[in-house]
Amino acid sequence: MVFDLPQLCARLAVPVPTLGLALASPEFHGVNTLQLAGDTDLCFAEGADQADSVHRSGAAAVLVHEDFPAVGGPLLIRVAEPRTSFFLLAESFRPDSEVQGIHPGAVIDAGAVLGEGVAVGACAVLAAGVRVGPRCTIGPGAYLGPGVTLGADCVVEANATLHRDTRVGERCIVHSGAVLGGDGFGFRWDGQGHRKVPQLGWVVIEDDVDIGCNCCVDRATLGETRIRRGAKIDNLVQIAHNTDIGAHVIIAGQAGVAGSSRVGAGAVIGGQVAVSDHVEVGAGARLGGQSGVTKAVPPGAAVFGTPARPLKETLRELGALAQLPGLLKQFKRQQQELADLRRRLDELAGGASPAQEGGPQMNAYERK
Repeated sequence: MVFDLPQLCARLAVPVPTLGLALASPEFHGVNTLQLAGDTDLCFAEGADQADSVHRSGAAAVLVHEDFPAVGGPLLIRVAEPRTSFFLLAESFRPDSEVQGIHPGAVIDAGAVLGEGVAVGACAVLAAGVRVGPRCTIGPGAYLGPGVTLGADCVVEANATLHRDTRVGERCIVHSGAVLGGDGFGFRWDGQGHRKVPQLGWVVIEDDVDIGCNCCVDRATLGETRIRRGAKIDNLVQIAHNTDIGAHVIIAGQAGVAGSSRVGAGAVIGGQVAVSDHVEVGAGARLGGQSGVTKAVPPGAAVFGTPARPLKETLRELGALAQLPGLLKQFKRQQQELADLRRRLDELAGGASPAQEGGPQMNAYERK
């Protein structure tokens, strides 16, 4: 989509800025960063500390706050919330889906039900009993197993896999390579070997959930694994069987939540965090990157480290640990000073040190 300046300002509900005599009215073909923008791109800047970057940018226009300083360079469009306005406009520049209609190479079982306006890419497979809501897009090579259901306006990207009985709400995105409903990691020792425990549950994904590339959300052993509405999951995240991820939770890349754990609404889990099985993470808790969470985290708490401890406590410990090399040097220096003092005491007490007399070295306290 292409906007001229009046159209852009109408979308922002702001007056059209006055152009200088040397400036032609710009057209906007896309969005970009200040550093990489060209003369048809729109950018944004949030603070006065970016004034120099704005001045040097090749952008057609920059969204700035109402009190941003006047600088030369691109046209400045003043709005109350530059970041919010920018990303609302950025939605208009999203490219159309590469998947349109039903590709002749798709394999769709006669028992599958597709809503109005569904698009299915090449080599996608929809098994018996699949139900796809209106306006969904199924990417090339995706697999929807028996009994899978998708709500309206979902996107299942190329090569994603939704195993049997997985239930997905509305407006969800399952990115490429993600696997929903694979078997949970369940085995029992029978005295001779590890025997697989049947994984007979399912996965439920509520509305407005985003699941990143190559994530795995395992089916429950019995019952369900549930990702609640509005949760956003980064790439390469492992969600184990029977877990419950709360509404609007954020999970960053390479994190893992072990079986039967519960994560409360609005919690934030940093990259490479490991949450042990049967752990309760309270609503609004924040788990710092690479933390190892082995016990319950209270609602609203901020924890960090392995094992995870209150953030301020862990930072104090790390600060103290950083002083250890200097303390060791100081300790060795004090040991040497103490040895020198003992030697001088020996000399004062005996007139001469035992070493000078060829005898065994004894301090003054030992001779007493």
